[in-house]
Amino acid sequence: MVTSAQIRAARALLNWTVRDLAERSGVHRNTVTRAETDATGPGHATAALRVCLEKAGVIFIETNGEGPGVRLRKVEL
Repeated sequence: MVTSAQIRAARALLNWTVRDLAERSGVHRNTVTRAETDATGPGHATAALRVCLEKAGVIFIETNGEGPGVRLRKVEL
């Protein structure tokens, strides 16, 4: 399960606005805001956000001994 903090962090890593994420994921921007503030639980919209962010190169870290996190996939040249 992806957390609201991971969604915010992933969006920040990509330097995307709420509007950018909403347009790229097909989710309304109010839904993005709710997902980032824990105002909505896991569901279709959260899954769509995760898929979109993963396609953009974000890796969601479920646990690393210090809790969940995010990082960007290495770009191979």
